[in-house]
Amino acid sequence: MDELDSAIVRELQRDARQTNRALAAKLGVAPSTCLERVRLLRRRGVVRGFHADIDPQALGRRVQAFVSVQLRPPSRRAIEGFKAAMHALPEVSAVYVVAGEHDFLVHVSAPSLDALHSFLIDRLTERREVAGFRSQIIYDSVVKTVAEPLEPGTG
Repeated sequence: MDELDSAIVRELQRDARQTNRALAAKLGVAPSTCLERVRLLRRRGVVRGFHADIDPQALGRRVQAFVSVQLRPPSRRAIEGFKAAMHALPEVSAVYVVAGEHDFLVHVSAPSLDALHSFLIDRLTERREVAGFRSQIIYDSVVKTVAEPLEPGTG
Protein backbone atom coordinates (compact mmCIF):
# COMPACT_ATOMS: atom_id res chain seq x y z
CA MET A 1 0.00 0.00 0.00
CA ASP A 2 1.30 3.42 -0.90
CA GLU A 3 0.41 6.79 0.62
CA LEU A 4 -2.67 7.25 -1.57
CA ASP A 5 -4.03 3.81 -0.64
CA SER A 6 -3.46 4.60 3.06
CA ALA A 7 -5.24 7.94 2.69
CA ILE A 8 -8.20 6.30 0.94
CA VAL A 9 -8.50 3.69 3.70
CA ARG A 10 -8.28 6.35 6.40
CA GLU A 11 -11.00 8.49 4.74
CA LEU A 12 -13.31 5.51 4.10
CA GLN A 13 -13.02 4.52 7.76
CA ARG A 14 -14.05 8.02 8.78
CA ASP A 15 -16.97 8.15 6.34
CA ALA A 16 -17.72 5.24 4.01
CA ARG A 17 -20.86 6.99 2.71
CA GLN A 18 -19.03 9.87 1.03
CA THR A 19 -19.20 9.98 -2.73
CA ASN A 20 -16.24 9.04 -4.87
CA ARG A 21 -16.11 12.64 -6.12
CA ALA A 22 -15.92 13.98 -2.52
CA LEU A 23 -13.28 11.41 -1.59
CA ALA A 24 -11.19 12.29 -4.65
CA ALA A 25 -11.44 16.02 -3.84
CA LYS A 26 -10.24 15.44 -0.26
CA LEU A 27 -7.28 13.46 -1.53
CA GLY A 28 -6.46 15.79 -4.43
CA VAL A 29 -6.76 13.14 -7.16
CA ALA A 30 -9.00 12.64 -10.17
CA PRO A 31 -12.29 10.83 -9.47
CA SER A 32 -11.33 8.11 -11.98
CA THR A 33 -8.04 7.49 -10.14
CA CYS A 34 -9.83 7.37 -6.81
CA LEU A 35 -12.49 4.96 -8.09
CA GLU A 36 -9.89 2.63 -9.57
CA ARG A 37 -7.85 2.64 -6.34
CA VAL A 38 -10.94 1.83 -4.23
CA ARG A 39 -11.78 -1.02 -6.63
CA LEU A 40 -8.23 -2.38 -6.32
CA LEU A 41 -8.36 -2.12 -2.52
CA ARG A 42 -11.60 -4.13 -2.54
CA ARG A 43 -10.20 -6.76 -4.94
CA ARG A 44 -7.08 -7.15 -2.76
CA GLY A 45 -9.27 -7.62 0.33
CA VAL A 46 -7.99 -4.49 2.09
CA VAL A 47 -11.50 -2.99 2.05
CA ARG A 48 -13.80 -5.88 2.92
CA GLY A 49 -17.08 -4.02 2.74
CA PHE A 50 -19.17 -1.10 3.87
CA HIS A 51 -21.73 -1.43 6.64
CA ALA A 52 -23.86 0.46 9.11
CA ASP A 53 -22.77 0.36 12.76
CA ILE A 54 -25.98 -0.48 14.64
CA ASP A 55 -26.39 -0.09 18.40
CA PRO A 56 -27.61 -3.49 19.74
CA GLN A 57 -29.54 -1.75 22.54
CA ALA A 58 -31.56 0.19 19.95
CA LEU A 59 -32.71 -3.21 18.65
CA GLY A 60 -33.75 -4.38 22.11
CA ARG A 61 -30.55 -6.36 22.76
CA ARG A 62 -29.80 -4.90 26.18
CA VAL A 63 -27.51 -7.67 27.41
CA GLN A 64 -24.21 -8.52 25.78
CA ALA A 65 -21.75 -11.20 26.78
CA PHE A 66 -18.57 -12.92 25.75
CA VAL A 67 -18.89 -16.68 25.91
CA SER A 68 -15.71 -18.78 26.01
CA VAL A 69 -16.40 -22.25 24.61
CA GLN A 70 -14.34 -25.41 24.86
CA LEU A 71 -14.91 -28.16 22.26
CA ARG A 72 -14.29 -31.90 22.40
CA PRO A 73 -12.83 -33.31 20.28
CA PRO A 74 -10.85 -30.29 19.09
CA SER A 75 -10.79 -31.36 15.45
CA ARG A 76 -10.87 -29.20 12.33
CA ARG A 77 -14.30 -30.62 11.48
CA ALA A 78 -15.71 -29.77 14.92
CA ILE A 79 -14.18 -26.29 14.86
CA GLU A 80 -15.48 -25.44 11.39
CA GLY A 81 -18.93 -26.87 12.14
CA PHE A 82 -19.25 -25.01 15.43
CA LYS A 83 -18.01 -21.76 13.90
CA ALA A 84 -20.58 -21.96 11.09
CA ALA A 85 -23.40 -22.92 13.45
CA MET A 86 -22.69 -20.03 15.83
CA HIS A 87 -22.33 -17.52 12.99
CA ALA A 88 -25.80 -18.47 11.74
CA LEU A 89 -27.52 -17.69 15.07
CA PRO A 90 -29.23 -14.28 15.36
CA GLU A 91 -27.93 -13.73 18.90
CA VAL A 92 -24.30 -14.03 17.80
CA SER A 93 -22.45 -10.88 16.75
CA ALA A 94 -18.98 -12.38 16.26
CA VAL A 95 -17.16 -15.70 16.54
CA TYR A 96 -13.43 -15.93 17.23
CA VAL A 97 -11.30 -19.08 17.17
CA VAL A 98 -8.73 -18.60 19.94
CA ALA A 99 -5.78 -20.31 21.61
CA GLY A 100 -5.68 -21.19 25.27
CA GLU A 101 -7.98 -23.00 27.66
CA HIS A 102 -11.01 -22.40 25.42
CA ASP A 103 -11.35 -22.83 21.66
CA PHE A 104 -13.82 -20.03 20.90
CA LEU A 105 -14.83 -16.60 22.06
CA VAL A 106 -18.41 -15.81 21.00
CA HIS A 107 -19.91 -12.32 21.28
CA VAL A 108 -23.62 -12.67 22.06
CA SER A 109 -26.39 -10.09 22.50
CA ALA A 110 -29.85 -10.77 23.92
CA PRO A 111 -32.89 -8.83 25.13
CA SER A 112 -32.49 -9.91 28.77
CA LEU A 113 -30.51 -12.05 31.19
CA ASP A 114 -33.20 -14.72 30.90
CA ALA A 115 -32.83 -14.72 27.10
CA LEU A 116 -29.05 -14.98 27.44
CA HIS A 117 -29.46 -17.87 29.88
CA SER A 118 -31.80 -19.61 27.43
CA PHE A 119 -29.26 -19.12 24.64
CA LEU A 120 -26.54 -20.69 26.75
CA ILE A 121 -28.64 -23.64 27.86
CA ASP A 122 -30.67 -24.26 24.70
CA ARG A 123 -28.13 -23.40 21.99
CA LEU A 124 -24.77 -24.30 23.51
CA THR A 125 -25.35 -27.25 25.82
CA GLU A 126 -27.40 -29.05 23.13
CA ARG A 127 -24.32 -29.24 20.90
CA ARG A 128 -22.44 -32.52 21.43
CA GLU A 129 -19.03 -31.00 20.74
CA VAL A 130 -19.35 -28.41 23.53
CA ALA A 131 -17.35 -29.66 26.53
CA GLY A 132 -17.85 -26.50 28.55
CA PHE A 133 -18.34 -22.76 28.46
CA ARG A 134 -17.93 -19.66 30.57
CA SER A 135 -19.89 -16.44 30.08
CA GLN A 136 -18.90 -12.90 30.93
CA ILE A 137 -21.48 -10.10 30.90
CA ILE A 138 -20.33 -6.92 29.14
CA TYR A 139 -21.22 -3.83 31.16
CA ASP A 140 -19.72 -1.25 28.84
CA SER A 141 -17.38 -1.08 25.87
CA VAL A 142 -15.38 1.23 23.66
CA VAL A 143 -14.72 -0.06 20.15
CA LYS A 144 -12.30 1.46 17.66
CA THR A 145 -13.85 1.80 14.23
CA VAL A 146 -10.67 3.14 12.62
CA ALA A 147 -7.56 0.99 12.33
CA GLU A 148 -4.60 3.35 12.58
CA PRO A 149 -1.45 2.30 10.71
CA LEU A 150 1.38 1.04 12.89
CA GLU A 151 4.78 2.68 12.81
CA PRO A 152 7.47 0.64 11.04
CA GLY A 153 9.15 -1.78 13.40
CA THR A 154 6.12 -2.24 15.72
CA GLY A 155 4.77 -5.36 14.12
